[in-house]
Amino acid sequence: MFLNWLERRVDPFAPFDETRTPPQTVLGFAGFYLRPIRGALAALFVIAVVAGTVEASLYLVMRWFIDLLATADRATVLSDHAVGLIAVLLLVGVVRPITIWLHEVLSNQLIVPQSTSQIRWRAHLYTLGHALSYFQGDFSGRLANRVVQVGPAVRELAVVFIDTLLYVAIYAVTAVGLFGSISPWLALPVLIWIAAYAALTTWFVPRARARSHKTADTRSVLIGRIVDSYTNILTVKLFARDREERATVRDAVEVHTDAYLYQFRLVTLTTSLLGLLNSTLLIATGAACLILWRDGGMTTGEASAGLALILRLLAMSGWVMQTVRGVFENVGVIQESMQTMARPHALVDAPEARDLVVRGGEIRFENVGFHYGRGDATVIEDFSLTIRPGEKVGLVGVSGAGKSTLASLLLRLYEVESGRILVDGQDIATVTQQSLREAIAMVSQDTSLLHRSIRENIAYGRPGATQEQIERAAKLAHADRFIADLIDHKGRRGYDAQVGERGVKLSGGQRQRIAIARVMLKDAPILILDEATSALDSEVEAAIQDSLDTLMAGKTVVAIAHRLSTIAALDRLVVIDRGRIVEEGTHAELVARSGVYAGLWTRQSGGFLDGGAAQFDDAVA
Repeated sequence: MFLNWLERRVDPFAPFDETRTPPQTVLGFAGFYLRPIRGALAALFVIAVVAGTVEASLYLVMRWFIDLLATADRATVLSDHAVGLIAVLLLVGVVRPITIWLHEVLSNQLIVPQSTSQIRWRAHLYTLGHALSYFQGDFSGRLANRVVQVGPAVRELAVVFIDTLLYVAIYAVTAVGLFGSISPWLALPVLIWIAAYAALTTWFVPRARARSHKTADTRSVLIGRIVDSYTNILTVKLFARDREERATVRDAVEVHTDAYLYQFRLVTLTTSLLGLLNSTLLIATGAACLILWRDGGMTTGEASAGLALILRLLAMSGWVMQTVRGVFENVGVIQESMQTMARPHALVDAPEARDLVVRGGEIRFENVGFHYGRGDATVIEDFSLTIRPGEKVGLVGVSGAGKSTLASLLLRLYEVESGRILVDGQDIATVTQQSLREAIAMVSQDTSLLHRSIRENIAYGRPGATQEQIERAAKLAHADRFIADLIDHKGRRGYDAQVGERGVKLSGGQRQRIAIARVMLKDAPILILDEATSALDSEVEAAIQDSLDTLMAGKTVVAIAHRLSTIAALDRLVVIDRGRIVEEGTHAELVARSGVYAGLWTRQSGGFLDGGAAQFDDAVA
């Protein structure tokens, strides 16, 4: 019961400010994530002081006990020294086990598992809050690795400091105190050793930190390349690039190995110097004990306890040096994670942002300007367009014209650089991103599914949906037949079958039908179809068209398609080139006008838009 109660004192999922940027210094970053358990760490510190003091006092007890054996009367030793013996018995048999138990309970039941999970959870939520561009600029595997590794690294920075450095400090103080009470000459070697040990540590630590940071960075690159190969395994196989992928990973392994060797050269040198320093202390202390014992300056018990204490201190010094190395490996991990995660969110809700209220679904682009980066040809420049409530509008243009960019700006996946976008008169920059995206459903041309069951993927459109609602959405998307036949590698069938990473176990058409079912279940008032049927064959597309018509009924729709036949029946078509509107009207109006759209319609073969930019430019001219 007590352990269960104690384990619940730290809640890994306790609410916190998910938008606050972590500090960009190691100690500040660690303190930011350790703040929720500062009370538990303080309790561990107190217990560690008590436990360390008890452990160190055992050497003083040993001195007393050996001198007792050397001087006491054997016949009356128990009666003459009953109080002392009982005190020693209580110290060794009661106090010491209790302090060890308390230390382990605080560490294992209150701090280590919960703090690790809490740090990972908070790091994940903050990372999740970054804009889409943040994830597009890095390996997903490397980001995940840093989120997972930062928990143990931050925790170890605090716990190891308390458990290791504090113990050594207590042992060193005990040794100096014991030897100083006997003779200053006996304490002198220990003081010199402490100064030399501190100097060696001071020299070692910054070098270890720099090298461990380099090792951690090369490890992340290695993990990123491996994950990249696995994620794109189909491309690797299709292009028969196994050798190139091996070479890429081999190069990363080689760089990581060199960094590791460079780090361990420092460890070898430091450990060798420490061994020489420890041997010098042991010889000096042994010689001093021998001389003092010979001259009657110390007892046999004092010499025995002193040498045992020195041996313990020397053993701990090697352990501490390795622990310090481990700590600064963790520092390297923290620095790496900090550089990745401790960035301000590029796209945040405005102060006092309100939830979007959709009444009719009017969308208005007012003088919108945007580009992805310097020198990028994909530009939206002074773009204005009004889509009336319930109107179905198709965006037409070759690849790179800016159609999908407009959809992304409407969803506020990127921030407009000038102008504004309004939904029912509400500037989307002043409403919460959550409410905006809840009001918009989108089927994109790059359909990816979560590595979960079919049921979970469809229900992603409406959390808490019933099985009946899920099956109805699947039926409307004409996905129910192939779902019934699915079986995964663990024997799970139908809606329980797992789809694999990004849905790789399904065909492109099957993935797209699941995505359409997900959107149908969401039933949002605004609908974006970005090549929604591009992966479907003609038969399935024809079968699903009625369902799409049902889905679009009563909604404001923005449809993007290269296959003009799929959007010809919409209320209005808007032809875009380089982020500008060059024509708009109904299909019949645009064909009759014999302009850009009419030229594109004529050039189509089988309903597909010729993607040649030159041809589009010719048509515009």
